[in-house]
Amino acid sequence: MGGGRRLVIEADGGSRGNPGPAGYGAVVLDARSGEVLRETAEFIGVATNNVAEYRGLVAGLRMAYELDPDASVRVRMDSKLVVEQMSGRWKIKHPDMRPLAAEAKEIFPVEAVTYEWMPRARNKHADRLANEAMDAGKRGEPWSPGASTAELDAAEEAAREAAEDAAEDGDEPEASGEEAAAHSGWGPDVGPPTTFVLLRHGETPLTPEKRFSGSGGTDPELSAAGRRQARAVAQALAARGTVQAVVSSPLRRCRETAAAVADRIGLDVRIEENLRETDFGAWEGLTFAEVRERHPDDLDAWMASTEVRPTGGGESFETVAQRVALARDKILARYPGKTVLVVSHVTPVKSLVTQALGAPSASLFRMELSAASLTAVAYYVDGNASLRLFNDTAHLR
Repeated sequence: MGGGRRLVIEADGGSRGNPGPAGYGAVVLDARSGEVLRETAEFIGVATNNVAEYRGLVAGLRMAYELDPDASVRVRMDSKLVVEQMSGRWKIKHPDMRPLAAEAKEIFPVEAVTYEWMPRARNKHADRLANEAMDAGKRGEPWSPGASTAELDAAEEAAREAAEDAAEDGDEPEASGEEAAAHSGWGPDVGPPTTFVLLRHGETPLTPEKRFSGSGGTDPELSAAGRRQARAVAQALAARGTVQAVVSSPLRRCRETAAAVADRIGLDVRIEENLRETDFGAWEGLTFAEVRERHPDDLDAWMASTEVRPTGGGESFETVAQRVALARDKILARYPGKTVLVVSHVTPVKSLVTQALGAPSASLFRMELSAASLTAVAYYVDGNASLRLFNDTAHLR
């Protein structure tokens, strides 16, 4: 390479919500001395974890090129996805990542750059920079060197710790769904996944009336039909014998459904607050027709965008997706390699499926989820996810 110097790039990116507020960090080191030559970070608004990681890679390569365009470069990242894709071993299918990967490939000649995966615990410098950028973005300020990360709130800090715990062996718990096919018999064996068996609660008196029933309403209990559904799903799951832990939304209808299964298979129920249903604000308890009559403009806006909140201070679907991702990461960190029954609601289950597939957030508008239905998602230690089952109601028939 014409006698250029040897440089090392360490890069990372993060998203508090996946997608959510995101940032990246990158540092360029002298390969021989380990001296830090240059570093950068940036808050990039709402993005996925994978996009933030690619942005960090591009920033690191550009810094290295400015230092020495003839350098030979070794890139070290804790993202298995980015390393495998940039090394040419995995295809890049996601439309948000293809242009970033192409941009990264154009900075140096292909033969000048090699890629190496490293555990997240060894990528502390770039990880710190990414979190500094996200903190600065939260304050509405640009990143500057030495910015503090002290203002992470409790939920964000818990999610960050859970992600790092789950990542000790190279895990990236923010599942992209990008390479799920690699775990259908076509790729290397990366070990047993953590499987979420996602159970929507049984019917309540509001369910057959198709009324908005979220976390801001009356917290109804199961109806007689809902209790029959809970018993049916408990019998089916007990017969399978695969569930090793039970986690539930704090709302009564989920706790009752979870208890029916847990009692049948001899497990305790762990409550996770972030699995609760959307707060539908002023729409709680109303039918769709009633909301259409009373708040027509608000309803149209809500149905057109996942970022719009219901009337009266409810939650947008994007907000729900962010907290559900926090719950997902905590469960993945607590139960690695296990099969976990996750009892929740329509929006959280749809959000988990959308995130696992790497699909646009608006995809949840095109999903239907029946009461007491089962959906299954497998999460692998390399950061990938595979949708195994969706809206199965065979046990109710």
